[in-house]
Amino acid sequence: MHRPQRGSIFLEDSEILDHQDLGAGQHLLRMLAPKCAAAAKPGMFVHLQCDPCLPLRRPLSLMRVAAEVGWVELLYKVVGEGTRLLSRRGRGERLSLLGPIGRPFELHADRPRALLVGGGIGIPPMVFLADQIRRHEGWKALAVLGSEIPFPFKARPSQIVIPGMPEGTIAAMPLLEDWGIASRLASLRGYAGCFEGYVTELARRWLDALAPEQRTEVEIFACGPHPMLEAVAGLARDYGLPCQVSMEEFMACGVGGCAGCTIEVTTPDGPAMQRVCVDGPVFEAAGVFPG
Repeated sequence: MHRPQRGSIFLEDSEILDHQDLGAGQHLLRMLAPKCAAAAKPGMFVHLQCDPCLPLRRPLSLMRVAAEVGWVELLYKVVGEGTRLLSRRGRGERLSLLGPIGRPFELHADRPRALLVGGGIGIPPMVFLADQIRRHEGWKALAVLGSEIPFPFKARPSQIVIPGMPEGTIAAMPLLEDWGIASRLASLRGYAGCFEGYVTELARRWLDALAPEQRTEVEIFACGPHPMLEAVAGLARDYGLPCQVSMEEFMACGVGGCAGCTIEVTTPDGPAMQRVCVDGPVFEAAGVFPG
């Protein structure tokens, strides 16, 4: 069983290098945190001080890291007082950053065809994972990303052909496209080039288009709202595929001390209460959503 590695969590007085307002309450924050950047893996998060006057930190997923120069990027949405105060912080200011925290996604050599499913603020971990996958020779990935508010990037028509995609579903995330990672966007808001429906519907189209031997190489990775994760877990059951999900819960301490973020997980020894912050946030989908 995974055990939290306390020695790999660092406390840093982190400088804001860049802070962009992407619209619809979404912000991209780049911070200098070399120790965190060197140890971070996809699926992990940081516990960030949002403002000097606010004692409680907020958990934010890592979207990109540059270990060689020491920065981390966080994409977040303003949803409460903490993130509202964070959105006012500017370049050159310093905030206390604790991380990286948690159990990351795990890639398996016998499943080199990754299906990445991200919804809303669940998109950042999928970007980080895609960055890792593109560095693995022989691996392939498809990222299916959904949002019911404007995406935090300007979509562009994909140049990567993907079997099973409905006609007109051509919108892609530019960053992933530049990396050579196939992506498609889904929304119920009628955005140009996006699939009109749920991410799971679009993922099912892709899975159905694969040859049986290709499907045996697939593993699903997902992060997003609870109903979406439950639907992704159901999709994985339908096709008999392994699936890892990154869970979101309210956190106070972020390092396992308060046990305020526990969820019930099915284990080989029976049901158990586990902490999302350090026992997760990544879990096997079948353990959280047994069906």
